[in-house]
Amino acid sequence: MEFDFEARHIIEALRSGIPSKTVGKCFCDSRTELLNDIEKEINTVIDTTNSDSRIISGRYGEGKTHMLNTVFNLASANNMVVSMISISKETPFNKLYLIYQKLMNNTYLPNREQPGFIQELERLTPNSKITSDLLLYCHSVLERDKLYYVLKAFVSTDNLDEKYLLQDDFEGDVLSNVTLKQIYKRIFNEKIKFNENFYKTRHFQDYFYFLSKLFKELGYNGWVILFDETELVGRLGRKTRLNSYKNMAKFLFPEKKMESTYSIFAITSSYSADVIDSKKEYEGIEKYFPETPEPMKTVLEAIEDAEQLKPLNSEEIHEVLEKIIDFHGKAYNWKPSVDINEILKKSNSSGYLLRSKIRVAIEFLDNLYIYQDAGNVVIGEVESTKLDTELPDLEYELEDN
Repeated sequence: MEFDFEARHIIEALRSGIPSKTVGKCFCDSRTELLNDIEKEINTVIDTTNSDSRIISGRYGEGKTHMLNTVFNLASANNMVVSMISISKETPFNKLYLIYQKLMNNTYLPNREQPGFIQELERLTPNSKITSDLLLYCHSVLERDKLYYVLKAFVSTDNLDEKYLLQDDFEGDVLSNVTLKQIYKRIFNEKIKFNENFYKTRHFQDYFYFLSKLFKELGYNGWVILFDETELVGRLGRKTRLNSYKNMAKFLFPEKKMESTYSIFAITSSYSADVIDSKKEYEGIEKYFPETPEPMKTVLEAIEDAEQLKPLNSEEIHEVLEKIIDFHGKAYNWKPSVDINEILKKSNSSGYLLRSKIRVAIEFLDNLYIYQDAGNVVIGEVESTKLDTELPDLEYELEDN
């Protein structure tokens, strides 16, 4: 018996609720109005080289992650590099170097199945025009010139150990200034003279700026960064949350130095009530940053004003269920003989969550496939966890030279 393994993957991903780029590619016909708006914004980013952003807000289980995966495929098809991560306590947004490290492990070149971009850096040679342009950018545009020396050493060294250390720096495992000076001295027999010292806790946005420039110079149309589960910022301590909003602003309201970059934050629609109102975020800004409330205040306002994901209409739900029936048949090599209205009736009884409707439809088809009888399929709604658990503020790390 032959099975369609891609169809099996899709059904199993939908059954478990695990996000999948393949599902995003095959189920991209819903919420066409929002997708059209995003596509227009991406095209503007490509055409103008300016950067842009968007917040996607919606209830738990209503398809935010699926939308991000759909955008992933859209951007990749437009010759854009795509990075996608979920925010967590291990990667709090107040520490950009941790966000960067996780992004580097989840950065995909267009139409590539595996993450990674270092092979693109290895294409650079010391005297190429791309290298010269990048070195000029690092020296004259970035806040600190550390990346100028990292890049110059990387393209020039013939020592594999040094190459790996410099490669690790590009991936977020930042070299100490002492080590970088030693490598540079060995290669060029001259000392590094930094314009200002680089501190990873204060100047790490330079790495994001550099990558946005690198991807353009290498011939890609830009960079799309997708942040999922942004609501987990709400579990951090108060000061840590406020500093996280500062860093979010660097992507939501990007500077000119961020070239051809489009960022999306997906966040639960309950964040305003559960965090901004319940934890009195505006009062926290007044208490800790009375003289400099921006950009934190503007980020909070952007979250509150974010357009909500609209529930799928009956026609869109009908199309989704038709695809599920088709993929289930291909996944298990059978021909479902089923009245879609019967599945609709069952799925509608499962509540408002799209995820629950899909699970009901798949269990209905499972029973029909195994027992030739759908039985009484009932799946209750899964409630999202209210963000009322707060982690203590993390102590700031000592900055190393």
